Amino acid sequence: VPVDGSRWLSMREVLDGLREKGHEIVVIAPEINVHIKPSANFVMKTYPTPFTKEEIDASIHSFSREVFEEGSFLQRFLKVYQRLKSLSVISLSTCAHLLYNKEL
Repeated sequence: VPVDGSRWLSMREVLDGLREKGHEIVVIAPEINVHIKPSANFVMKTYPTPFTKEEIDASIHSFSREVFEEGSFLQRFLKVYQRLKSLSVISLSTCAHLLYNKEL
């Protein structure tokens, strides 16, 4: 069960190596994600989430903008903190949807 982002990009190399050694790999990922895409090297199963691709993209772009905005350290820190809380809610929701998915 990969986590989207840089950890997935690193994990992908490991999965490719395992596949070369004859292992059968199943990747479980949310339907809406940024980097996790199907491959010939593994079977991919997805599960629904309560948010859209547009919501995820908007959240990521907002976070990127807020990190580099002008303002005092405290103002920038509070904005980034609020955005991280928002991203944490998305992550928690994604995990809950996986745990309560009866098929998976």
